[in-house]
Amino acid sequence: MSSPHVTTERRDGVMIVHLDDAKANALSFEVIAAVGAAIDDAEADDSVGALVIHGRPGRFSGGFDLGVMFGDDMSAIIGLVADGGALVHRLYGSSIPVVAACTGHALAAGALVLLGCDVRVGADVDAKVGLNEVAIKMVLPDWAFTIAEDRLSKRHVQRALANARITTPREAVDVGYIDEVVPADDVLERAVAVAAELASTLDPSAYQRTVRKLRGPVLDLMEQQIAADRAAGTSPV
Repeated sequence: MSSPHVTTERRDGVMIVHLDDAKANALSFEVIAAVGAAIDDAEADDSVGALVIHGRPGRFSGGFDLGVMFGDDMSAIIGLVADGGALVHRLYGSSIPVVAACTGHALAAGALVLLGCDVRVGADVDAKVGLNEVAIKMVLPDWAFTIAEDRLSKRHVQRALANARITTPREAVDVGYIDEVVPADDVLERAVAVAAELASTLDPSAYQRTVRKLRGPVLDLMEQQIAADRAAGTSPV
């Protein structure tokens, strides 16, 4: 599925997925499907050894489409959250390394996308990063707890989830959302450089087997939780 808000390019053995809706970079059904299709293309192309997810200036992603999340269509809410979970699961279990170029705000599901990426390069800007669900009268779905507990620093996970702590990109390094920060003008180039290095140095088969051994239990549990959310028929948030 294509979307005018999701475009791709190939560079140095890396596929770059650009997200730009000229607004908050919300994760809508359309955007989630388009990113999933880009992952399909990247994994099927032997010339692509890594993937970069890149936001627009100042906005990586503001999370799920609030028009759906605060709407009255329960089936749409359930479907969007489950589709988002499937995307994060797909990123975390991808057969090729995934690098995030976090250009700015990464909130709620946007922060969860960061957790699904191998390496997260953040722009050193005045931006908010974190899981703010409790502050907006929501509870994270089970699959989100699972990956957050796996990726976030044990020292910070309680504040990050229960207290909806929002951080700057620099603070987010210690929490576990981001791995390094660079000047805003350099974030994409640095992310592509990291991805290109991974693509050129890692053996694809060994990477895939290692990811399965390292993340397999978490991926299996997330898959079960996402399926349970779809089957339950009630909002998980």
